[in-house]
Amino acid sequence: MRRQFKKSSLLVSIQPPISRHSLSVPFSHLRGSLETPISFTLMVHHIVLYKLKPEVTPARVEAMMMNARMQLLKIPEVLSIKCGKRIDPEAPWPFFIAIDFESMDKYAIFREDSIFVKFVEEVIKPNTEDSLTLDFEMDPGKDVRFS
Repeated sequence: MRRQFKKSSLLVSIQPPISRHSLSVPFSHLRGSLETPISFTLMVHHIVLYKLKPEVTPARVEAMMMNARMQLLKIPEVLSIKCGKRIDPEAPWPFFIAIDFESMDKYAIFREDSIFVKFVEEVIKPNTEDSLTLDFEMDPGKDVRFS
């Protein structure tokens, strides 16, 4: 039994809750089939810190930042990108790129994208000598201290 009513221009539909007894399939089987695999549900924040080669000039770092934004945003799996240079000249990692993905699956697709591969070959490898990669799950609405 479904009841509908209209409030101003919003149509609201109210359905009674489904009980375990109203299903033809046992409830425990239904739960397993409706849950989305974890690889599809995790928002991913991917950060890479880079150490630059000694010959890399501040102007080249600016060009790397511009290229990262222009090229990597062309990849459909990228939700957002941030990149930057260190403020403290003594910091060990003078350059970073941070990218958000909808899921680990989208991140895997991104890693094999021809634009990303070309970016790594033409921008990252010639200018960097070391990197540190950090990946984080972003679960909106949850306090990560308790997950």
